[in-house]
Amino acid sequence: MALTGCLWLWRLPLLLTTLMLRSCFLSVSASTTSFPKDLEPLHVVSSEQSYQYPGFQGLLLDNDTLRLGLDFQRMLRINHILYIAARDHVFAVNLTTASEEFVPQLKLTWTSKDVSKCTVRGKNSDECYNYVKVLVPRNDETLFACGTNAFNPTCRNYKMTSLEQVGEEVVGQARCPFESIQSNVGLFAGGDFYSATMTDFLASDAVIYRSLGEGRPVLRTVKYDSKWLREPHFLHAIDYGNYVYFFLSEIAVEYTALGKVVFSRVARVCKNDNGGSPRVLERYWTSFLKARLNCSVPGDSFFYFDVLQSLTNVLQINQRPAVVGVFTTQSNSIPGSAVCAFYMDDIEKVFNGKFKEQRTSDSSWTPVPDEQVPRPRPGTCAGDGPASDYKSSVQFPDEMLTFIKSYPLMEEAVPSVNDRPCFTRTSSRSKLTQIVVDVSAGPFKDRTVMFLGSDDGRVLKVLASTHPNDSFGSKLLEDIDVYNPSKCNVQGQDDRRVLGLELDKDHHALFVAFTSCVIRVPLSRCAQHAACKKACLASRDPYCIWLRTGTCANMAPGFNPIASKALAILFIRQSGEHHLNVVNL
Repeated sequence: MALTGCLWLWRLPLLLTTLMLRSCFLSVSASTTSFPKDLEPLHVVSSEQSYQYPGFQGLLLDNDTLRLGLDFQRMLRINHILYIAARDHVFAVNLTTASEEFVPQLKLTWTSKDVSKCTVRGKNSDECYNYVKVLVPRNDETLFACGTNAFNPTCRNYKMTSLEQVGEEVVGQARCPFESIQSNVGLFAGGDFYSATMTDFLASDAVIYRSLGEGRPVLRTVKYDSKWLREPHFLHAIDYGNYVYFFLSEIAVEYTALGKVVFSRVARVCKNDNGGSPRVLERYWTSFLKARLNCSVPGDSFFYFDVLQSLTNVLQINQRPAVVGVFTTQSNSIPGSAVCAFYMDDIEKVFNGKFKEQRTSDSSWTPVPDEQVPRPRPGTCAGDGPASDYKSSVQFPDEMLTFIKSYPLMEEAVPSVNDRPCFTRTSSRSKLTQIVVDVSAGPFKDRTVMFLGSDDGRVLKVLASTHPNDSFGSKLLEDIDVYNPSKCNVQGQDDRRVLGLELDKDHHALFVAFTSCVIRVPLSRCAQHAACKKACLASRDPYCIWLRTGTCANMAPGFNPIASKALAILFIRQSGEHHLNVVNL
């Protein structure tokens, strides 16, 4: 076994040559960079190996689950508990025992009592369940959950520790979609619930909405105004600084030459927004702005990845706050996927830039001249910066409110870090769908590892270059075939799209969600290198260490390289090149 693990090392120089991709976050001149080639994996984890990984399929004794499957909606990890929201149920899994037996310790059953009303309205009975689409922490002790409730959205509060209901139900309209296929995001910030979803049975009114707070009015985006939102697909929301940010894709109102083209956006609202005056924007956002996210490969003609699929929370990239997202090409174009990062201060720079307007004479979109932008600057939070003289947004001048109502779109697009993707995949017809990132991997917590889910049931594990002077490039460490038909197929239906990823470093696990199952995948497979030290180190896996006992082992959570008598992998820059160094500790 050890010999087999070492034999492939003669191919290492060739493999490393094919793996040379420009640094994930490295500035390089666009004119001298060719289109990046797909990386080849250092290791492929076949389905035969991944079939051993434990999985969860829901209540197998439940007739509806046997017939329809789990119908996964979302996952949420809080401390050592993984909450899984599905159709009619929320499950709580103790992560300290999930590696041995993937069984929930708590189960919440929430079925709809409005099924008859739902079928009367013309819906199929299989659509008239309660799909739990919202599951977010309200405070340190309470979960806020909303379900479609047979096309009558409803919300409840539950204790985290027991999943017992707290208080009465509240109306879920504008907080939760009416049906499971509609997108939505939600989070609590400063005691208010911010949601983005569809507000009506016909899914004609998209909204970014604030409610449930004490002392602040309910606010929403302007209704049926394509300049604000046009057929949006909501992906993520983030509470950061004075704002709540919403990430979405939508039909580009400013680009109609080729029909309906999808662009990815970041939108922003002030947390202290109180709406406009009784004359303009009363009960509407006064601070709503949005900008395009530019994820593209530069060159003589840019190649765009326009459709956002998944996004991380704020991370530290090169000691700067950033978000990282998975993007794909337009549905009618060449299949392709890319990972792009965006610095939060670059997003702010665009929101402080020029506004975009449509000329009525020729329908073209151009920057709004600075002299036509009123003061204080539209989109500014009351009491802050240029608007420091205004205690509340209701005091803003009508001229400013009228402007923001007509011109919420920014002229410039937000550039990705170093103006290029940090990972691309264009030779495969499969597309990336999900992302989760570990920015503190390895013995010294200085490595960045991205886990990328795809629509063909695979997870790619990428070691990303994050140091500005690192020219070695990103490496595709593993291509893992996670989808397990024996656990995930329901009556022959083979839906391999990865719908969710949740990282649990404390227990060395990645949870991969499909519509009918959740699979627990170890972060690494170091034991496959057995007693071959060279193979262990050449794997480049930050989660693997070589022990003095002669074993390649998974790095245990809390591993301290200074106090350990192990061998650690260090990459150091020396004379412009990288060398693998084994250090005795």
